[in-house]
Amino acid sequence: MNAAVRPRSVPAAAGQAQMQAIVRHRYGTVPEEVLRLERVDRPVAGRGEVLVRVRAAGVDAGTWHLMTGVPYLMRLVTGLRGPKMAVAGWAVAGTVEAVGEDVTGFAPGDAVFGTCRGSFAQYTAAKASRLAAKPASLTFEQAAALPNSANTALRAVRDKAKVRPGQHVLVIGAGGGVGTFAVQIAKAFGAEVTAACGTGKTDLVRAIGADHVLDYTREDPVSGQRRYDAVIDIGGDRPVARLRRALTPKGTLVLTGGTGGPLLGGMDRNMRAQLLSLFVSQRLTAFIAPESRADLITLGEMADSGAITPAIDRAYPLSQAAAALRYLAEGRARGKVVISV
Repeated sequence: MNAAVRPRSVPAAAGQAQMQAIVRHRYGTVPEEVLRLERVDRPVAGRGEVLVRVRAAGVDAGTWHLMTGVPYLMRLVTGLRGPKMAVAGWAVAGTVEAVGEDVTGFAPGDAVFGTCRGSFAQYTAAKASRLAAKPASLTFEQAAALPNSANTALRAVRDKAKVRPGQHVLVIGAGGGVGTFAVQIAKAFGAEVTAACGTGKTDLVRAIGADHVLDYTREDPVSGQRRYDAVIDIGGDRPVARLRRALTPKGTLVLTGGTGGPLLGGMDRNMRAQLLSLFVSQRLTAFIAPESRADLITLGEMADSGAITPAIDRAYPLSQAAAALRYLAEGRARGKVVISV
């Protein structure tokens, strides 16, 4: 086992059960140096919480940012000198182990999925309001891919782009976790979808239903030769002025994620886009997707109906969480990366 993830025991409180978890005690950009597999106290379900036995956890860009502490502005919330929450991971799928006070609708043994603080572990305590019944048609690994990535895609397509039947939609970054869901959700809303991605992912986005596929290493998807009612740019760094060239005069640009400087990251471009939107006919929007049980239920229904199917590239064991984060950061993932616990 890699020394970076060798289990280390942490003294337990008297009578406190322990578990294995991936923890980080500092920020850093090298997963093998920051993430460690340790034995820690098993959480308990507090008021309004559910104790979940983790079966799978989603790996996403948010997990990477929380590990690195970049953009720095984020540290005002996550911890200035080091992470406030030691256990890594945000998206979870598993079975209910116990419920806390004031929790209704869940019982031990129920299969659930949602978000929490610390899903890279054998157990996690999650707010009941951030959990829903696992879609019956999905495995735990597939369900763990939904809470962050599919939720972001749903908000981008439905709430920000307000996609309607017959519209033309461009998804840039269509081969990643959010992008594969954005393509499918836009299709489910009746749009004609053009998917832009790297060479190694064109076959995947074509297989999930994209009407047109562009390899953006060979062709500029925002050259202006074709105009779209909505452009959804996922995790990119293209200037807003270039992205606007691909919009119709009344079109909508949706920015989600993105790269940038260490202080603000993609938020810098996002804020400038929203300011510019006040002075142009096009809608230029950016957002951070909020979490709600209603959206989880919607995604579960879409999965069970066949409207969306999670594209899982790789599943790593808990002890290889560092390798999973590195693989994601390299940009090679075709769809989602998950941790199987």
